[in-house]
Amino acid sequence: MLSKEMEKILNNQVKLEAESSMNYLAMASWAECQPGLDGITEFFYAQSEEERIHMIKLLRYINERGGTGQVPELKKPSVKYKTVQDLFKHFLASEIAVTKSIYDIVDLSFREKDFATHNFLQWYVTEQMEEEKSARDLNDKLEMIGSDKSGLYLFDRDIMNLRTAE
Repeated sequence: MLSKEMEKILNNQVKLEAESSMNYLAMASWAECQPGLDGITEFFYAQSEEERIHMIKLLRYINERGGTGQVPELKKPSVKYKTVQDLFKHFLASEIAVTKSIYDIVDLSFREKDFATHNFLQWYVTEQMEEEKSARDLNDKLEMIGSDKSGLYLFDRDIMNLRTAE
């Protein structure tokens, strides 16, 4: 059985995952409207779907543990990005925020001695380590590229290959 505090913080995570999904969907749409960014477009559509799956997994866990999963109300995500670099900076910031939130829930699970939730969250901890590393690596590559259009072309092609290799 979840404590009320744990139920509340897990439902907050459901909302954060849903917001991430919508933000990445908006990023995919932005990229799709830019010429030649097919790889980046597909990357963010896939990221959006991953976050939706994370949200559902959390929602079901809350319900299975005797809580009530809440489907959150969401505000419209931003669709104003100046450059691909700007897009990926937002991506990294989002992943860092999600990681911090997961760590806060893990901390609460320790304090409450809720070992079932702690165990459940280990998948999210590992997932976030991978997501942050990926976001940092992609930002590093974009920094190296700068404003070089041929570099951006290769980045877009490589990111498409990255998604199909997973």
